[in-house]
Amino acid sequence: MIISDKQKEFIREAHHRYNLKVGARRCGKTYLDNLYTIPKRILERKGKDGLNVILGVSKGTIERNVLQPLRQIYGNDLVTTINSQNIAILFGEEVYCLGAEKVNQVSKIQGTSIKYCYGDEVAKWSQEVFIMVQASLDKPYSCFDGALNPENQSHWLKRDFLDQVEEKGLDVYVQHYTIFDNPFLSKEFVDNLCKEYEGTVYYNRLILGQWCNAEGIIYRQFADNPNLFIKDKAVDSEGNPINFLIVSIGIDYGANTSTTRFICNGLTPFFKQSWALKERKIEGVYTPEKLYEEFVKFYYDIINEYGKVTHCYADYGALGQVLTFGLNRHLQQHNIPLKVQDCLKGRIVDRIQLDCHLFGTGRKFILKECKDLVEAYKQALWDDKHEDERLDDGTTDIDSLDASEYSIYPFYDKLMTNIHG
Repeated sequence: MIISDKQKEFIREAHHRYNLKVGARRCGKTYLDNLYTIPKRILERKGKDGLNVILGVSKGTIERNVLQPLRQIYGNDLVTTINSQNIAILFGEEVYCLGAEKVNQVSKIQGTSIKYCYGDEVAKWSQEVFIMVQASLDKPYSCFDGALNPENQSHWLKRDFLDQVEEKGLDVYVQHYTIFDNPFLSKEFVDNLCKEYEGTVYYNRLILGQWCNAEGIIYRQFADNPNLFIKDKAVDSEGNPINFLIVSIGIDYGANTSTTRFICNGLTPFFKQSWALKERKIEGVYTPEKLYEEFVKFYYDIINEYGKVTHCYADYGALGQVLTFGLNRHLQQHNIPLKVQDCLKGRIVDRIQLDCHLFGTGRKFILKECKDLVEAYKQALWDDKHEDERLDDGTTDIDSLDASEYSIYPFYDKLMTNIHG
């Protein structure tokens, strides 16, 4: 078993009630947890009173970040999949596996006693979930291990927990990582990852492992070099038209005199690239029927040029629910084989990170006919009054950004996994 000096340090020192690794992507945080920490903690407490729990943003991320790597090391017999009761069997012990983004997703453990909890991507949790876990660590042998990428300096985990450790005398061990603490990554990979986030807040957070506030221009890679990403046509390196795997429309509904946006993105096979292909803006006061007619025109424009539309995701506010219901009925009446689904909004900062990741790896392109979207990416700013939020004061076009993000965010995991596709 070859491990880094940082990982050896964690094995020596992490014998506290709370043990947290804070730092960069791909720095070896979760690898050690899967190889050593999680099995050790579970086996130490085997047969003792209390629950074992693994919490992540969702069950999907738990499977990807924790259970799959554990299974690759220890096999299917010792690490099962998550069953319908949200339980996986790890090393002979039942382990509840729950999404921690929202309180109601983990309410079933409220009031229970937890002997061991592993937390994946802790900074993406709801604060109420973390407080609930704290209250459940009520045994002398209760223990919490967690890994996370840092976010803004006012983040609840930093402000209300990590910064209070010394003052409150909490039994907490925190280890900080940069990307350079992993000696097993190739220089080429590290260089590429650094270039990916260069000039953005994510360089500080995901490369240097720093808690850092976001400010200024959001999409620095695009704003500084737009010609690298703006294309005349959707063609490959040899000039051949791209046959997209997924052609997805995002809808951001306007209200009253606001503007509704349709943005279409195409994703190439193996999720190597994302292309913004077409946009449509509907302004002023309009009836739902007019909106539906404009959408159908947009749909057929895409069909005529790219041959298909595979997905459509729409904003799901109170107005959005009504409009989407009517739009789906309109599509059925006109025999259009497309179902408009509620979008996956997630956190705005995660949607932004996805686009920054795609720009940084040279995998996101925008056709020049999408003029509004081009300007939206150039001008988007962080809101200096609200941490990790886009400025939304009417001076920049965030509606186009929202619609574009809705169309590709459901494929976040696949797009982020293909790092240097």
